[in-house]
Amino acid sequence: MKEIFLLKLGEIVLKGANKRQFEDKLRQNVRRRMKAYGNFDVYLMQSTVYVEPMDELCDMDGAWDACHAIFGLVSLCRCRACEKDIESIYKTVEEYLGEDLDMAPSFKVESKRSDKRFPMTSIEISQEIGGRLAESHPTCKVEMRKPAYTVYVEVRDLAAYVHGPAEPGAGGLPTGVGGRAMCLLSGGIDSPVAAYMIAKRGVEVECVHFFSYPYTSELAKAKVLELARLVTRYCGRMTVNIVGFTQIQEAIRDNCPEEFFTLIMRRFMMEIAQRVGVQDGCGALITGENLGQVASQTMQAMQVTGAVVDIPVFMPLIGMDKEEIVTIARKIGTMDTSVLPYEDCCTVFTPKHPKTKPTVAQLINAEKKLDREALIQQTLESVERITVKYDDEPFL
Repeated sequence: MKEIFLLKLGEIVLKGANKRQFEDKLRQNVRRRMKAYGNFDVYLMQSTVYVEPMDELCDMDGAWDACHAIFGLVSLCRCRACEKDIESIYKTVEEYLGEDLDMAPSFKVESKRSDKRFPMTSIEISQEIGGRLAESHPTCKVEMRKPAYTVYVEVRDLAAYVHGPAEPGAGGLPTGVGGRAMCLLSGGIDSPVAAYMIAKRGVEVECVHFFSYPYTSELAKAKVLELARLVTRYCGRMTVNIVGFTQIQEAIRDNCPEEFFTLIMRRFMMEIAQRVGVQDGCGALITGENLGQVASQTMQAMQVTGAVVDIPVFMPLIGMDKEEIVTIARKIGTMDTSVLPYEDCCTVFTPKHPKTKPTVAQLINAEKKLDREALIQQTLESVERITVKYDDEPFL
């Protein structure tokens, strides 16, 4: 019989009456991801998603790689199905895993019998298969406590399945079960990681990027779109809203005290992001803020920048240190793009001595010469919306 994937569910199995909703969304997400790699049958039984190729044209390696980035799965098994009898199981283990056993110094067999109609218990299956393998692979010793290699046998409703050690899945919850949120995406290390972290909780992510031409270049814009493309490997396609921010930044420069430049800029960003997001059904904002990392990320600074919005602001990186954030950025593949030396609008008109302990009253006073509503409305009229997918050509 042919090779298939067994994708094991994560925390979905702990859900109660609405478990079916989570399972249905996960199955839909897996089906959508598999379409690019051929004709696969995707079905769900016994807290496992089965991914079965329907013809020989399926790209099994490409599909397998894609499965690692699907939220909601805790482990992945690439396995071979066979008839539910001990002779077929042994033959399949030899054909499918024999070379691995020849290279391993020790092994054991672990069996699980979810089909209780099968005449042998799990222990009996392991003993029978393990004994035969010990005879046919004399250089690979039986080791029950810490084997170098483990053969797994699963006797399920439709067939028996044999595989080697499982690989970890992406974890989290299926994209789409947790609502929709707008991420303020810069060209730095933090915000793509923040988008990934919230997407992992089942949230559909949309992005907004503030672009200040000519102070920031087209390469800076392409960098952000590339970061968004890389994140879509995990969260699916997304819309990136490019907001022309030059007029607002110049108005702040010309009319506000320098020590408040960054804070006022952030307040505009938050309010514009909320307005764009609410129109698209977003119920929260996502930022890459990290407590104490820069002057605009003190507790007081975040209070005044968050005061202009009335939807939740998710800050998944708030208590991490930089090395933890960098580790995740490397894991999800955004790090090399984030460190490319292209300008970011957050570095335009940076004050020499920024205010680190501001109050809302001070910010309102510092903004008094600005017509906030007029500036925001003008900016919203020229938002550019770009749909980004992982299989797009890279933007850089």
